[in-house]
Amino acid sequence: MPDSNSTATKVERFSFSWAELKRKLPKDTGIFLVMIFIALVFECAGWYLREQSFLLNTNRLVLIVLQVAIIGIIAVGVTQVIITSGIDLSSGSLIALSAVVAASLAQTADSMSPVYPSLVDLPAVIPVVAGIGVGILCGFINGVLITRTGIPPFIATLGMMVSARGLAQYYTQGNPVSFLSDNFTAIGQGAMPVIIFIVVVVVFHIALRFTRYGKYVYAIGGNVVSAQVSGINVKKYLIIVYTIAGGLAGLAGVVLAARVSSGQSSMGVSYELDAIAAAVIGGSSLMGGVGRITGTLIGACILGLIKSGFTFVGIDAYIQDIIKGIIIVSAVSVDMYRNRKKR
Repeated sequence: MPDSNSTATKVERFSFSWAELKRKLPKDTGIFLVMIFIALVFECAGWYLREQSFLLNTNRLVLIVLQVAIIGIIAVGVTQVIITSGIDLSSGSLIALSAVVAASLAQTADSMSPVYPSLVDLPAVIPVVAGIGVGILCGFINGVLITRTGIPPFIATLGMMVSARGLAQYYTQGNPVSFLSDNFTAIGQGAMPVIIFIVVVVVFHIALRFTRYGKYVYAIGGNVVSAQVSGINVKKYLIIVYTIAGGLAGLAGVVLAARVSSGQSSMGVSYELDAIAAAVIGGSSLMGGVGRITGTLIGACILGLIKSGFTFVGIDAYIQDIIKGIIIVSAVSVDMYRNRKKR
């Protein structure tokens, strides 16, 4: 007859080993495995439905990476906002406003109707700085509104979303801004968008994990009252967070305008939702205090895989939006469930 104590010891040892393994694995291992599983599902579906490979098509993979780069840049900023228990709905509109401002200053003398006839053939650095500067200014306004007036982040950034889109439309009168210089469009060609995205990810991953800024951002999101009591200037750091988010949206707008060689007021529609979804899927908690840039990177890749995979297997675009909405709601529901368990 087996010894019950010996059996219990083996079970405890196995449980302990499994717990140890979970602790030693990187925190984003779970979501990374989910990404691999999704990619394999589309690969199998491709061979079954179309007798083609999903993962071995170079052009498709390049398109996915480029889509991920634009969404990922703004998602890095949105992640920091979410960590502070805030929200930013203005990112998509700031992309449009930054794109048209940058494009208007990047036009060549060959343009049929330049926005500013006296400002053509400018060095590429000028439209780049102008586009990012517009995003920084709008993000700063978001931060000031939230911290100085007490307006909830949802309302403040919703107002900026509407206003920035209107400004972009007024600035261009609804017309696309084209005929951009080669020096400017080079920013969006080839691997440059991906390189820019990787640099942004590395910089803010380091900033959140190893600097005082990161510690304060997590502290504010974890418990704003405790953060204030411990001497953190909460208002100052919230303004910085929203300013960074705006600046990254401006950078994404510049890269997008350079990539398509045009600035349009219709750019960036619903990009803010994709950015929020990437952050939440990557493990950021809407309750604040939790989130990682690496998780957001994987979340953005998952969204890119899903969008490209659905198109690959022939799912209708309208159905894709429905499924994307379900994924967002599911991710938030899982986040809420995790927070209830912690309590």
